[in-house]
Amino acid sequence: MRTIPALAALGRDDGAATAFPPAASYYAAANPPPPERPRLEGDLRADVAIVGAGFTGLSAALHLAERGVSVVVLEQARVGWGASGRNGGQVHTGQRREQDELERIAGRDDARKLWELAEEAKVLLRDTIERRGVDCRYEAGLIHADHKASYVAETHAYAHKLAEDYGYGLIEPLDREQLRALVKSENYHGGSIDHGGGHLDPLALVFGLARVAEAAGARVHENSGVRRIRHGARVTLETDGGTVSADTALICTDGLLEGVEPAVEAHVAPIANHIAATAPLGDRLREVLTSRAAVSDSRFVVYYYRPTPDGRLLFGGGETYSTTLPAEIAPIVRRHMLKVFPQLRDVAIEHAWGGVLGITPTRQPFVRAIRRNVLVAAGYSGQGVLLGPMFGKILAEAVAGRLERFDLLSRLPVPAFPGGRWLRRPLLVAAMSYYALRDRL
Repeated sequence: MRTIPALAALGRDDGAATAFPPAASYYAAANPPPPERPRLEGDLRADVAIVGAGFTGLSAALHLAERGVSVVVLEQARVGWGASGRNGGQVHTGQRREQDELERIAGRDDARKLWELAEEAKVLLRDTIERRGVDCRYEAGLIHADHKASYVAETHAYAHKLAEDYGYGLIEPLDREQLRALVKSENYHGGSIDHGGGHLDPLALVFGLARVAEAAGARVHENSGVRRIRHGARVTLETDGGTVSADTALICTDGLLEGVEPAVEAHVAPIANHIAATAPLGDRLREVLTSRAAVSDSRFVVYYYRPTPDGRLLFGGGETYSTTLPAEIAPIVRRHMLKVFPQLRDVAIEHAWGGVLGITPTRQPFVRAIRRNVLVAAGYSGQGVLLGPMFGKILAEAVAGRLERFDLLSRLPVPAFPGGRWLRRPLLVAAMSYYALRDRL
């Protein structure tokens, strides 16, 4: 199978703002933010302190609070400020790496456990939507589109492998004509559609997770960035306004931790991704997509897009390797969008924004106990919509002493970046530029 290369070298908003930035996302327009939560003032004690109010941190808080554990979540800006509230909203099947690659890396037994964990993550997502009443406007269907003809046979072979070896028969191979009937672009030569994947509004999901976590008893403090972690028998998280002392700390910040915990920064690097949403297209939406499925293509620097509930095209494309987002994002995304859909040349872009996510050298998630009482889950490398809430649940299990699934994830190989955090960015630029060039050849 074609695999994503393990980069030997592969952002952060600075957290100073207290609301969504001027280039607000489509999600921010569609989901008015809840009232601002209080800034941490003074000194608190808790059983567990969590850094980051995204998918992972809020899910961990929810599952801990439901067990009667006292939990405090510290968020440097607002709930959903980071990648959890600003991504493409795509729900992919499996882990970030394909199963044949996981079999090679982790062995067949662990690869199967990782598959089952990812399938359980779908069950957890459905439970969040249906039983907990979190309306994140989920829609089924995720198309994989191959931009090179030589990739199609491998895509079809992988669909057959999942059906035969893992009993997953929900991926339908597509030839060139079938793919182009769904995605009206001459850019693609075939692919597949995963009827078990889908897409959703990620900010609605993270807002909902915050609501149910607080209802269970978790405390969430916004505008309370952690400036320092003091380690010891108890862990103390220091902010500008106060401290939280806890038996255990969970670091759940993905790409937005900087200057606080070197052990995490050595393994997780931030990159900025750019997304735009067109004006509502009405009947013209069928000029580009004839189904409600999302699309993700085979480029290393991937293009991903989907229809929104109000008939827009939401398109992601173009990465930068700085934690500072460009002043003008719309022209960057438009250039990529028109490579796929030149028929949208006259269509207005009404929203354009960026977000910072965390990646690792191997694109495996970085899940570790970096100290006896400090656990981390980060570096989802673009798979956080499905895996983030599940990994939060697994962190909660680990705090309760149930370590089997935490240890499974900890066995995945995630080396530090060569040169540590100081050389991550120049090496990342070189590596990603190389693979972006391969996309064009």
